[in-house]
Amino acid sequence: MSRIQKERDRLLATTARTVGLTATATTLLTLSVPGTIPPPLYFASLVLLACMGVAQFQLTALNRLTVWMCVTVVAGLGLILLHLLPQVPLGPSAVTTIGVVGAVGIASVSVIAPTSRARTLLAIVAGAATIGATVTTLLVTGSRLIEVLIFIAAGWVALTATGIWLSRTVPRTLKRISTMSRAYRVERQASETEARRRQGARLLHDTVLATLTLLAHSGVGVGVGALREQAAEDAALLRQLRLGFTPDPTRSGDYRLKPVEESTLGNTLESVKQRFRRMGLEVNWHGQGQVLLPSDVLDSFLLALGECLENVRRHSGVNEAHVTITDDETTVRAMVTDAGKGFDVASIEEGRLGFTESIVARLRDVGGNARLFSSPGSGTTVVLEVPK
Repeated sequence: MSRIQKERDRLLATTARTVGLTATATTLLTLSVPGTIPPPLYFASLVLLACMGVAQFQLTALNRLTVWMCVTVVAGLGLILLHLLPQVPLGPSAVTTIGVVGAVGIASVSVIAPTSRARTLLAIVAGAATIGATVTTLLVTGSRLIEVLIFIAAGWVALTATGIWLSRTVPRTLKRISTMSRAYRVERQASETEARRRQGARLLHDTVLATLTLLAHSGVGVGVGALREQAAEDAALLRQLRLGFTPDPTRSGDYRLKPVEESTLGNTLESVKQRFRRMGLEVNWHGQGQVLLPSDVLDSFLLALGECLENVRRHSGVNEAHVTITDDETTVRAMVTDAGKGFDVASIEEGRLGFTESIVARLRDVGGNARLFSSPGSGTTVVLEVPK
């Protein structure tokens, strides 16, 4: 049996149990009205009522569902026929008891009928037997008949319709949920694949591509030792990737495999400064010297900061940049400024990895943001923001 069928049967059985036990409790109240039935028959009714209640409670045991349905039907018919014994017209409470037992107590099994052909046949037989027992009891005792029969027929129709509706609706709903879950998994996998692709593009842009750009320009402004050291770091990174490792970035130009929970910003700014000094760019720091950030946020922050400084080194036409670090209760900010030639912000192409991916997208991945201000001849300012 499929999972959807099991869930359908469990829901139908739970509904039948709830409806049946409600009818059983109502029947107990109507039988307990003084004068409804003679005391000896009252105690016999309690035994039958207890049997019906236990059987209804066990309806959720799917492995013996048909057996408990039969017990419910037999106990309910016994309660109806028990009212034949006084051989006198029945009072309102007794008639109500017969109506509740026939229309709801026994009819609760019709909710489960759609689960199999055997149970459908059992429900049909139970319905016919209920009407027959009710007609016999009311005719023999000379009690009201039409109203009770209408009530019982309405109960069977309503509960049968409920069972059919649930048996058809639940599988469709579960199938839709299953389809949506599969679609969500596919979308999540696609998103994760795209995120890995973007991360790989940023990683290569910040390392190997930067080194190749230096080589393409004959290493102008960079010492031979610094260029050799940078190339060695890139080679180590490519070796890790080839062996199947996933490097975690710690600072611009340096990737390692062991992550840390928290890092202090002041411990890493100096390494960034020294790296760019080797490459011919003097970086002047201002503001906060020690700021504690989670490692993933710090990594993105420093890598974006390093890319800003790399852009200054390549494009500004000056050899000096200023970085001002500030923070408040929720945010750490870095303002990178240079007095270079500047450019038109609108001229940045969407496909440029340097700003859109290595700076903006990287910060947004950790809940941060980047803003760029520049104009020709007036230098450039980039404001980086990350949450604490």
